[in-house]
Amino acid sequence: MQLQSIQHKIFEIRGQKVMLDFDLAALYEVETRVFNQAVKRNVDSFPEDFMFRLTTKEWNSMRSQIVTSYIQSTDNEAANESEFVISLQKKRRKDLLPYAFTEHGVTMLASVLKSPIARKMNIAIVRAFIALRKYAIQYKDILEQLDELREKIGSHDAQLNQIYEALENMLDKKVEEENQLAAWKNRKPIGFKK
Repeated sequence: MQLQSIQHKIFEIRGQKVMLDFDLAALYEVETRVFNQAVKRNVDSFPEDFMFRLTTKEWNSMRSQIVTSYIQSTDNEAANESEFVISLQKKRRKDLLPYAFTEHGVTMLASVLKSPIARKMNIAIVRAFIALRKYAIQYKDILEQLDELREKIGSHDAQLNQIYEALENMLDKKVEEENQLAAWKNRKPIGFKK
């Protein structure tokens, strides 16, 4: 599975990058119910900073992100998978909100799900999280550089405005002096005529 298609299944909730239980179940090629049963049997391995249940408000706001995320996926396998996942989510009971797994929770899944597919998927998912983290660090560095440039440009703008004002004042003074000189030359002389 491509790294990018996995990254489309990573969302930000409560300030953390997470993957939802049904996406993970689809990646591990098991039913969401079976996946969640395996997690519940090992619930001690998943403290709140590894896994948490979404609130109704979070789930309702996530639904549009999930559909958008799947639409952005371009390969047909992911598109078919998204239809499958969305149809499963329509059938999901309203009182059973999805679980969200942080990067550490996904890593912990390796100790719970031990099939060869699960091992391969865990590696791919962890790589996707690492790639996102690298991207975020690069993005943060670029934002910091842009802020520095804005500050420099902002101070340059102020300095340039002062230079423009000084030049305008000098030009105004020069024009005034030229007008006075022209007025002096064009004055009507008084006194004796030659």
